[in-house]
Amino acid sequence: MGTLGRAIYLVGSWIRVAGQTVDRVGCTLQASHLFQEQVSRHRTLMNVFDKDPVVDKDAFVAPGASVMGDVQVGRGSSIWYGCVLRGDVNSIRVGSGTNIQDNALVHVAKSNISGNVLPTTIGNNVTVGHGAVLHGCTVEDEAFVGMGATLLDGSHVEKNAMVAAGALVKQNTRIPFGEVWGGNPAKFMRKLTEEEIAFISQSATNYTNLAMVHAAENNKSFQEIELEKTLRKKFARKDEEYDSMIGVVRETPVELTLPDNILPDKAQKIAS
Repeated sequence: MGTLGRAIYLVGSWIRVAGQTVDRVGCTLQASHLFQEQVSRHRTLMNVFDKDPVVDKDAFVAPGASVMGDVQVGRGSSIWYGCVLRGDVNSIRVGSGTNIQDNALVHVAKSNISGNVLPTTIGNNVTVGHGAVLHGCTVEDEAFVGMGATLLDGSHVEKNAMVAAGALVKQNTRIPFGEVWGGNPAKFMRKLTEEEIAFISQSATNYTNLAMVHAAENNKSFQEIELEKTLRKKFARKDEEYDSMIGVVRETPVELTLPDNILPDKAQKIAS
């Protein structure tokens, strides 16, 4: 930081101190009528009575998500921004490598028309799309629930089955292995192709890798974030064609290098 930078920093400190002083004086004058700031009570992980969530150390729960009560999340799984997993009147089990995407809701059933007490069980390597609702249901390994789909009490999605985006799966409906169901109410549409089944597995892997990146970003300090901003500005100006003409080789800093699995084009070049 140069002389001018230090001077600006010092002036900024004086202004902040002056502002704090004025705020304290204002609070004193207001006495009992002073403004009370409401502190957010949001907690990503929250117990309900004697039930605490159990989240594997290698799982990712995004800031802004809510995981509460009798919930277990397995290794490599990811619970994304705005999700709610509420295991208050029953249990929720999420396997390994599963992703529950932004704004999805997972709840359980204590009582319903059939009189059954229904937990929610989600297997391994499952993809649950944005805004989906899963209520007292079972989703087996490597199944796919599309964006905005709703699974009602007692519904069962077998392995490698797919619920189309926006579908409504009625109570006690069973979706067999390798089938696509869609509509309201959901009905059989067709069989999944081998490529689509492979995509389900790959989708889960992609989200596991992406969750690692988000977890690392969320763990960065303010100083690290500011350093990366500076580096990005610096390297954004480079022109690879001009550099090659003048014989300059610039190496991208490690801080700005994403893993190969987040940049598939790069991974393919390295493999070839």
